[in-house]
Amino acid sequence: MTRALKSGVSTLLAFCFSVGMILNVSSVFAAGSLAAANADLQAGKADEAWSLLNQALQSSPNDAEANNLLCRVEYATRHFDQAAGPCEKAVSLSPQNARYHLWLARALGERADRASFMSAFSLAKKSREQFETAVKLDPHDGDALSDLGEFYKEAPGVVGGGLDKAEEIAKQLDGVDAARAHQLRAAIAEKQNDLGTAERELKAACSGSRAAMEWMQLASFYRRQQHWTEMEAAVKSGEAAAAHDRHTAVAFFNGASVLARANRQPQEAIKLYERYIDSADKTEEAPAFDVLARLAKLRKQTGDQAGAERDRAAALALAHDYKPALDALQDTKH
Repeated sequence: MTRALKSGVSTLLAFCFSVGMILNVSSVFAAGSLAAANADLQAGKADEAWSLLNQALQSSPNDAEANNLLCRVEYATRHFDQAAGPCEKAVSLSPQNARYHLWLARALGERADRASFMSAFSLAKKSREQFETAVKLDPHDGDALSDLGEFYKEAPGVVGGGLDKAEEIAKQLDGVDAARAHQLRAAIAEKQNDLGTAERELKAACSGSRAAMEWMQLASFYRRQQHWTEMEAAVKSGEAAAAHDRHTAVAFFNGASVLARANRQPQEAIKLYERYIDSADKTEEAPAFDVLARLAKLRKQTGDQAGAERDRAAALALAHDYKPALDALQDTKH
């Protein structure tokens, strides 16, 4: 090999190495950006997550995970029309990912709930198809099974719903998540006005590994039946269970929401919301900005105007256009 050829080869190898390093650094940076965005989403920092994801998508518009995360940010802030687009793109880019189909199903379902009759019909069918695809791709995903069972329970037969189908999903859940199987059977029984069976199923779920969450489900059932003493006792049991398991901090949110909807024990509801906000285990299931907006309303109801303004401002600092927080602002001025 001539000296000139050796020099050329060396230059080419150096160039390829440099490009490889750049691509590797870029890939690591992108992964870090998505991890940071997901952490912000779980912490309830919707604006920060949205900004990170839009920056990521400007440079990598075909990143399936970035699209899915953006969908979830829009979903958490109740921008359901905006959520569907990136969810659909994530599914198209990675059609074998069950979770992407699940989030698209959820976004389409929320759109269906708010659409005109004809649009709702089409959206509901598409939502069902996406739930079914998620379960087909991952038949051991408890979230997907539970959501599909809930869809079957609530939806009319004309869009593919039916209690018989929900029963079949409960059987599948038996081998995946027994507590959720009990919950689904309870929901089916309540739909049929078999309240005794519903209560027994919910109590059976309370012996599972997520007892805090299940106690709050039982409390919600008692709220719907206006059994106030039993409701309040179930919330207390859920609170006690959650205190011993940091991974079920969201149960504090659920218990507070039960009390707030029942217009019972507002100070206890405030305390439970505060315990959730103070937890390091917050989740997009109960976004911090939503909890703060709820706290603002409760504080106003109990005469704490300054506290209401503080919590409303904190909610909008996390999600600047979150409608319940904007509504809380209007409410607190009257």
